[in-house]
Amino acid sequence: MIFERIEVPGLSHYSYIVGCPADGRIVVVDPKRDIEGYLAFAQRKQVTISHVLETHIHADYASGARELAERSGATVWASRYDEGETFAVQFEHTDVSNGDTLQIGPVRIQALHTPGHTPEHLSFLVYDTNRSATTPMLMLSGDFLFIGSLGRPDLLGEEAKLALAKKLYRSVRNLDGLPDGLEIHPAHGAGSLCGAGMSGRPTSTLGYERVANPYLDPSLTESEFVERILGSVPPFPEYYKRMKRVNSEGATTLGERTITPIAPKQAAELIHDVMAIIDLRDQRSFAAMHIPRSFGIGAGHLLPVWASWVVPYDTPIVLVAKNQTEADEAARALSRVGLDTIAGYIEGGIDAWKADDLPLDSYADIAPHELLDALQRDEPMQVVDVRSENEWHAGHIDGAIHLFGGELEQRLNDLPDRDATLVMVCGGGYRSTVAASVLRRHGYRNIINLIGGMGAWRNEQLPVVTSTTPERVTT
Repeated sequence: MIFERIEVPGLSHYSYIVGCPADGRIVVVDPKRDIEGYLAFAQRKQVTISHVLETHIHADYASGARELAERSGATVWASRYDEGETFAVQFEHTDVSNGDTLQIGPVRIQALHTPGHTPEHLSFLVYDTNRSATTPMLMLSGDFLFIGSLGRPDLLGEEAKLALAKKLYRSVRNLDGLPDGLEIHPAHGAGSLCGAGMSGRPTSTLGYERVANPYLDPSLTESEFVERILGSVPPFPEYYKRMKRVNSEGATTLGERTITPIAPKQAAELIHDVMAIIDLRDQRSFAAMHIPRSFGIGAGHLLPVWASWVVPYDTPIVLVAKNQTEADEAARALSRVGLDTIAGYIEGGIDAWKADDLPLDSYADIAPHELLDALQRDEPMQVVDVRSENEWHAGHIDGAIHLFGGELEQRLNDLPDRDATLVMVCGGGYRSTVAASVLRRHGYRNIINLIGGMGAWRNEQLPVVTSTTPERVTT
């Protein structure tokens, strides 16, 4: 039996390859947008991708199901329970019902309808019939059952969330007939916003989840369950709504592509307000010198996460990258959240831009001890903490206000006026750089970034407070 997990860090997304080498076929479950890895795996193992299985219409990333099927000749299996719902799969696929099975040699894959995160959600039970024809070995649980959590039921809005939470309760109760030894393999791990409080472990057993997962507590009544699950949902990224639409229609085919270099002066003519600029450099380089109105979202696994929060969709993107390889890698990462329209990257990067005497912007940064000294002198500045709520509650700088970075643009009214001095703080400086760039785009001129964030602040053993209620500034 072939069983492989493919992880996309940052998005905390897991997809799976299941199959049988003797049979010569494999299936891919919940594929990421860039599909070359699956095709390469099949070629390397000398097997055929016969099916692509989708647990549900995803909200947090663009699925590669449609393109993988087109390029491999595979059949897409998707839930039939999307009929009449807000989002339904609109590209070519086979409808799958509860109990439907797919046989690949001794491997049997059985669909299990597990609504609640979404109405159509399926999980897949996988049997190795060489060992047992009656007891499943593992469950590919999608966004239904996570390690330590469940999928959030509020993706379709306020009116639908109560009914979905009740369906989620019934889906949990329908697990009662499955064995404790069943391996659980979800579509996401810690860091995803598809559920609250996920474990960092990628897999567990149903028996352990029954003991340790707070949402699987058998003593919970339906009303207690609903209150618990709805009371724990993470922040709602606005781009989730767009991703649902993209994935219901089927993300457009990307194919193999190379990002085009653009001369700085040509880029300057193109940019203005009709393009978004994403600068892939590190936090201190960005603070010292960057193109006006650019987003400071450094390269790496968090790039698609924060770009999805703050970069406008359907707007051509120009990258500030150090070379072709970095630009191509960034484009591939951005495609995973549907940011496909990459106009090119600036040839020669920021140094070439500067050499052509094109406009530049900058803002200050500050070391932890320098900030503490300034606060103790009562210098007129406001610390703005852009971390998650849990991070905030675990300890923050006295006098700070808390505004989650992904929602900053929607909460500008909670900030002082645009002449105020704002000190941006996160865990290590990455997210605060994103936040600083967003505020610069909105006319905040006196921005300072805390070097190294709260990690550096704590390393220097500087004081923190742990009040549970974020302080607000009166504007």
